[in-house]
Amino acid sequence: MGGNHTQIEFILLGITGSPGAQTPLFVLFLLIYIVTLVGNIGIITLFWVSPSLHTPMYFFLTHVAFIDISYSTVISPRMLADLLSEDKTISFTGCMMQLLTFAFFATIECHLLAMMAYDRHVAICQPLLYVTVISRRICWQLVASSYLFAFLSAIIYTWCVFGGFFCGPNRIDHFFCDEVPVLKLVCSDTHSSEMVIFAFATINSVGSNVVIMLSYISILRTVLRMCSAQSRARAFHTCTSHLTAVSIFFGTGFFMYLQPPSSHSSLDKVASIFYTVVTPMLNPFIYSLRNKEVKGALLKCGRRFFNHWQHKKALSSRTCTGPVK
Repeated sequence: MGGNHTQIEFILLGITGSPGAQTPLFVLFLLIYIVTLVGNIGIITLFWVSPSLHTPMYFFLTHVAFIDISYSTVISPRMLADLLSEDKTISFTGCMMQLLTFAFFATIECHLLAMMAYDRHVAICQPLLYVTVISRRICWQLVASSYLFAFLSAIIYTWCVFGGFFCGPNRIDHFFCDEVPVLKLVCSDTHSSEMVIFAFATINSVGSNVVIMLSYISILRTVLRMCSAQSRARAFHTCTSHLTAVSIFFGTGFFMYLQPPSSHSSLDKVASIFYTVVTPMLNPFIYSLRNKEVKGALLKCGRRFFNHWQHKKALSSRTCTGPVK
């Protein structure tokens, strides 16, 4: 990178230029961010304190919740601050780190969604081999390799975006430092960088989707061969929440990153808001409200907390109303 790049400052134009819309948007996105934190932290806590949820599927889901918290935190606090601030400048290093960390966490989520699809495939199509194929050791190896590959991808991805020459324009028409709006400011030829970025986006997103599609094709074939309608319904029910999360995450992601540069428009910001801000908030509800095991564990924890609170209250009452001397 050029020697004077660290002295460059960018200006994020944000979601909207309308002053009247900024305060309502701040309140809306602050509420969404709070719900995101509470929901995902709640999911992680529930899974760790509920022995019934100590299975590979929920092991992957705890990492999804952690990733949702992480990449939402990379985007939302800065976006919220810019909605109320006159100064929307961000340093070259700050902009680069924001893209690096976002690319890292988003890539991991792609891999985790693919792992969860494969987990469902083995559970439904090869139930007798499930404990062997999806062992605890293999789960950790899959997650660790995902983190490592995502880190390497994010480094290359960020280098391609910020490795060019910035000679003048510094206004980023977005609410965070993303690939498309930043590359528009590069004065040197970006064709080779765009090809490398497209290749890595294809490997991570399309590759993950191939695993998901093949897994669900196999699941569908197995389910349709089941004799019992109840068994078919139960098998479909276990996959519905995951398919919903996959559709929302990859649908908006493909719209943003796998379209020609000339096709980008103002709708890019709407798509970006959806997968960076809204999707992390929705995931805990998608996985909780449609999952009987999660709802059962939540009710158990609620009863346990209520009984503990009642016991403490009873002990406190006895202490306060003890015999008068």
